[in-house]
Order: sequence, then C-alpha cells, then structure tokens
Amino acid sequence: MGISNTIFIVLFIGAVVWFAFNVKKIISNIQLGRKVDRSDNAGLRWKTMIKVALGQSKMTARPVAGLLHIVVYAGFVIINLEMLEIVIDGISGSHRVFEPVLGGLYSAFINVFEVLAFGVLIGCVIFFIRRNILRIPRFHKAEMKTWPKSDANIILVTEILLMTAFLTMNASDTHTSGNFLVSSGLKGFLPTDENSLHLIERSCWWFHILGVLGFLNYLPYSKHFHILLAFPATYYSNLLPKGQFTNMHAVTNEVKLMFDPNADPYAAAPETDPNAEVVRFGAKEVNDLTWKNLMDSYSCTECGRCSSECPANQTGKLLSPRKIMMDTRDRLEEFGANKGVDDGKSLLHDYITPEELRACTTCNACTQACPINLDPLSIIMEMRRYLIMEESNAPQEWNGMATNIENNGAPWQFAQADRLNWATEE
Repeated sequence: MGISNTIFIVLFIGAVVWFAFNVKKIISNIQLGRKVDRSDNAGLRWKTMIKVALGQSKMTARPVAGLLHIVVYAGFVIINLEMLEIVIDGISGSHRVFEPVLGGLYSAFINVFEVLAFGVLIGCVIFFIRRNILRIPRFHKAEMKTWPKSDANIILVTEILLMTAFLTMNASDTHTSGNFLVSSGLKGFLPTDENSLHLIERSCWWFHILGVLGFLNYLPYSKHFHILLAFPATYYSNLLPKGQFTNMHAVTNEVKLMFDPNADPYAAAPETDPNAEVVRFGAKEVNDLTWKNLMDSYSCTECGRCSSECPANQTGKLLSPRKIMMDTRDRLEEFGANKGVDDGKSLLHDYITPEELRACTTCNACTQACPINLDPLSIIMEMRRYLIMEESNAPQEWNGMATNIENNGAPWQFAQADRLNWATEE
C-alpha cells in the first residue's frame, strides 16, 4: 500500500466519522421534541414517500424549476454510484476496477453517467442564473440574506465544479483514451502529452473525491440536508385532511372531567403528583414542539414555495412560512448546543413574533405548496395556542369572538335562539 492509498483511507474514514458525528447531533436535537405517533398506515406512508420524495411529484407544480430539479437530483444521485469504484480504487490502488469486470457494459454505464453529469451541470448553471441574475423574487425575501443566500450559491458552484472535474477526469484518462460520450468533446482543450494528461486526470480524481467528501460533511450545516431528510420527512407526513387540527390532550381531558360527575379533578394534578409532567399549552420553545416539527425544520429546502403561496406574505404581512421553518431550525441549533439550559431566549418572541403568527389565515397554502410535505402551519398554531392560553395575548377582536362562541355557540353576539332570525327577515 502506497502513501497515496494511506492518505485516501485516512481522509475517507475521517470524513465518514465526522459526518456521523454531525448526524448524531442533529438526531439528538430532533429528539428534544415532544412525542407524536406517526407509525400508523405504513402502506400509505411508503407510497407517499416514494411518490413525493423519490418521485418528486410535487416539484412539477412549477414545471421549469421542477424539471431542472429532477435532472439535478437524479443525475447527482446516480452519478455518485461511481463513488463505489472511486473508493475501491482509492483503497486498493487500482484504476477503474469495474472496467474488466463489466467489459463493454462499463463504457455504457459511464456514458449514462456523463449525460447525467452534463444535465446536472447545465441545470445548476440555470439555477445560478435564476437566483443571481434573473433574481426570482422568492429567493430574495428578507430571510434570504447573508448565509442562506451564500449557502445556496456554495452548493450550486460546488456541483458545477464536481461535474466539470468528473468530465475532465474522463477526458484526460489515457487508460480509456477519453472516448466517452460527453467527455470526448473536451479532448481538444487538453494537452496531448501523456504526462500532462496523467497529471490532469489524477488532479481531477482527487478533486472529485475530496469534493464529494467535503459536500457530504457540508450537508449537516446546510439547507441541503433535505437531500437525506426528505425521505423520513415525507414518510412521517401528516396523513389527516389538511383542514383537520389536532386537539390538545390536556384540554380534552379537562372537558371529559367536566362531563364526568364521578371524576376526581385533583387525582392526577401536577401539584399533587411530583412525577407528573407540567403541562404547557401550546409552544413557546422548540422542545414544546413535536419531534416531527423539529425534523421539518431541518428538512426545509428554503425554496420559498410556501411563502410565495402564502396570502399573508403576498399582501405585505410579516408572516413568511419559510422564515418560521428557518427560525425554528436556528433556535433548535442554539437550544441543542446549550443542552437546554435557559439562556434567557425562546423561539417565541426572540425569533418569531406574535405579529407573524397572527397574520396566518390557516389556509394551508404553505403545506400544500411544500415539495416535501412539510407543515409550517402546525408550528404556527402551537405558538398561537401558547400566546392565547398561556399569555392571554390576543387581539381584542379575537377575545370577543371566543367569548361569543363560548356563550352563544357562534362568533356573533346573538343568543342561540336568535341565530336563525336572519332566515325569516324580508
């Protein structure tokens, strides 16, 4: 084993270990959320995951971006099957180890990879132009400044460079004479002497493998972690009708106690049971949300489809469903790093304001628009519940409506006996 193989093995193991460490940290953060059961209806969940995450079915709602995304996603995933050969070559010191095994099929596979690589390259260039030159409005909202803007461009440039290195590596490989379908067109731009070609081929080989390992370890710090989390996020989607809200168990239990004359309301009260969990109505902090809410925040692609469909956002209100997801993730990172120790801040008020939450019309446009079935509305509703039920923080009009519903069974200030009087009016 030569020094080159040793360096490769050390770098490869180091990259995998560091990636595993960061993934473990993200899993630990997600597990800070409250329990919610999403184990039902496994057949429908698998179908949803295959259709939405693997099949990209919701991406095509916007045909241009959808088609380009499918090309880039499928191309990048399939091309990286070649990583198996690169890893074996890097460890053993072989060169294109699968070529003698596959024979003529090898060239066919590489040709397919090259066509896909070219598609990925073109797709990323178009995405870069759309984002930075055409300046599609949803990519330039208030929350998409500084790091989020740089993050998207870093990934696009990285993928362009990786695909260029892959094609150049094949074009300069004297072992294959650069006779593959796409890379053969690059031969005219390369030197002809064998030593120079070998140096270019080795440089591109190392650039490609180090770029992929770097990309792997960049994912946990980036919105592009959705490449992996899109699958569990869609599998654990909310299968209930979008207009159906969840009831709070604590409130439901209180109502049941009210209707049961034999119940002892103090039997399981937190103040009489030191081991009972203190009930908080709604969510003030990230650990008041469910683990699925927290997974959604890490899964968000920051594509902005949710905000571009949100009627509140489109009419100039402060609410942006994308910002809700990004703020939840940012606070979760901070909360997890602090080990849950009180730092004087919270998700509600310090990251997300009541004005944002009140602007939501609960129309579910954001949930419908999300290409991987994320649910910003459930986070919004939990924080609104906290505002109203814990802080009594609601506009006067809301309080009046709630009082009317409680007393009259309707939002209007009419007695129940008079609710149908309008039908007899001339």
